[in-house]
Amino acid sequence: MRQRLHALQQRLTETVLGAESPSFLLITALLANGHVLIQGAPGIGKTTLAATLARSIDAAFSRIQFTPDLLPADITGYSIFQQGTGEFTFIPGPIFSNIVLADEINRTSPRIQSALFECMSEQQVTVDGVTRPLSAPFMVIATQHNLFSTGTFPLPEPQLDRFLLSINMTLPDLDTQARLLQLHAQRGPQRQEISPLLHADDIRAAQQEAAAVPVNDRLCRYITLVCESLRRSDGGRTNLSARAAIAVMRAAQAAAWLDEAKAVYPDHVKKIAAAVLAHRLAPRDQRHGHASDPLATVESVLANVPVP
Repeated sequence: MRQRLHALQQRLTETVLGAESPSFLLITALLANGHVLIQGAPGIGKTTLAATLARSIDAAFSRIQFTPDLLPADITGYSIFQQGTGEFTFIPGPIFSNIVLADEINRTSPRIQSALFECMSEQQVTVDGVTRPLSAPFMVIATQHNLFSTGTFPLPEPQLDRFLLSINMTLPDLDTQARLLQLHAQRGPQRQEISPLLHADDIRAAQQEAAAVPVNDRLCRYITLVCESLRRSDGGRTNLSARAAIAVMRAAQAAAWLDEAKAVYPDHVKKIAAAVLAHRLAPRDQRHGHASDPLATVESVLANVPVP
């Protein structure tokens, strides 16, 4: 199982050159049964990375292009009246998939973004008073342009908190950009076919194994201290939820499982903490006019909290 997941990670890095860290984090979130927010400027491979992961798994995949005129029913589905039977028939929306690509999620208003709240936190959809479960595995991979880009809306804090981790993608170095041009010159404009490496059942089994990786009391306290230190780092204005600490633990378990470790160690926490916590700090910093970098804030806290 791990070999195929590592093969999937290798495919991601070969498809989007220079995306070694984003590929690892994407696999980690998949194992931790969490959702991912990929941020960055247009044209750096955010959608390609998400679509490659989805096409590499033999499971239901759908893509939602978020636009200003999108409606909640376009995401969750709707009921239509059938004159022949005199009954309403539910037409499921694209959210009823195993992997959902929410492309350019910040191109639509927070009202529409909120249609994902129940789906992401409870893995179910309620339409017209009827609650319908979503099939496992269920993962939302959202992409968004950098904040303050033209025509974007900031994601509300409850929405950000539902993402297990965020991935910041940037342009690779000059040598990698040159390699990218060479590959495009050799391949031409045709789309490369991708065969599945894993089945949905494989993902479910791997998620159960990752969730069973032991976490001792000292490590739980270490994670708690990291989160509490972040809450105090800007005078108490940062309000990390309990979900944030749980997300750190789940992601660390996934990282430990990938490393074939017998238990979660502090190095696993340090490896994923910035990706799990930074996007939960950003809105508070912007609201109060702080210019500090959330990633740097997390790294500073990790450097100062005693390691068990």
